[in-house]
Amino acid sequence: MNLPNKLTLFRVILIPVFLVLLYLGFDIPALVVFVVASLTDLLDGKIARAKNLVTNFGKFADPLADKLLTCSAMIALSDLGRLAGWIVIVIIAREFIISGFRLVASDNNVVIAANYWGKFKTTFQMIMVILLIANIQIPAVVFVTKAVTYIALILTIISLITYMTQNWDVMKGDI
Repeated sequence: MNLPNKLTLFRVILIPVFLVLLYLGFDIPALVVFVVASLTDLLDGKIARAKNLVTNFGKFADPLADKLLTCSAMIALSDLGRLAGWIVIVIIAREFIISGFRLVASDNNVVIAANYWGKFKTTFQMIMVILLIANIQIPAVVFVTKAVTYIALILTIISLITYMTQNWDVMKGDI
């Protein structure tokens, strides 16, 4: 097993550690674990591409680990009353829809690459989760957290619409 795949597995292993810390009220240690796990997502891809270590396992496990980490965090934050459940549903529904699109495209030998809307969405979702984990109750920070949350939600919807319109031929079978 190569280093990028080990980093992906490490990210998955960190998810229950993160969740236990968060549910026990250890926000700062939970935040550190979440950030470390998120950084492994950046590292594994960079290393895999730079060292030509891209594997089928990595192509499957890396996005799965990323979704497990972010969705687990958002569900837990909703359970803790820090994030509205309907926002989590919209974000997770988008992930299912895009994964479905990619599956259909893959069956037709088409790769649907991430676009800049998806990258912006991911960035704002990560910032949102970090701010919600930090749970800083200073009015200005609370305002920024709410703003980032709604920006992440809007970018989630925009990226969904963009993926669907740019790749609708995949669903119609016109590839």
